[in-house]
Amino acid sequence: MLAAIEQESPDELWCLGDLVGYGPRPNPCCAAMEQRAELCLAGNHDLGVLGELDLTEFTGDAVTAARWTRGVLAEGSRAFLASLESSGRRDDVELFHASPRDPVWDYVLSAEAAGTAFELTEAPLVLVGHSHVPLAIALEDGALDGGVAPGGTATVLGPGRQLLNPGSVGQPRDGDPRAAWLLLDFERGRATFNRVEYEVAVTQGEIRERGLPDALADRLAHGI
Repeated sequence: MLAAIEQESPDELWCLGDLVGYGPRPNPCCAAMEQRAELCLAGNHDLGVLGELDLTEFTGDAVTAARWTRGVLAEGSRAFLASLESSGRRDDVELFHASPRDPVWDYVLSAEAAGTAFELTEAPLVLVGHSHVPLAIALEDGALDGGVAPGGTATVLGPGRQLLNPGSVGQPRDGDPRAAWLLLDFERGRATFNRVEYEVAVTQGEIRERGLPDALADRLAHGI
């Protein structure tokens, strides 16, 4: 994914959180974002690994992965995660790991949640993550339009407001196992949803080698 992004020569790289929690390489992920991301948010899994959220709030496999991650997380990675917030702003963009209603836990997966997200924000563009599902939702003249945004989807930024979810790099949940990322071109007023193939089997093998739950490896092949 980073190689694909670099081909576009972006001005900035933004990450909406959950650098750790399910994957077998928490320290390289933290190091990559600390080095490359101009803006990085903290997700609920990051906070769970840090001990800032009670692990009883997570599902069984997530708890197992979080406890393993706690045991291998380097001090530098821990310090980086601890420095992050769950929401941020860049000019005319408001960013949240989850949603404006609850930047840590709330899912934007319904018209009601999308409408509330617009009501609680002012920026022309709102970015959310957390659900692992890429979304493009527009608000124009009081009406919502849009939904899931498969790879290759392009949307116009304006004249109305937009709520976008780039999807997930490490654990997509829209039935497409490829890593997901979003390119924002403000000069052209365009947002493009991108997907990148990677060696899923290698990551699955590393998950199993570390003794993490098989389900976390199996789902990667199906994007669920």
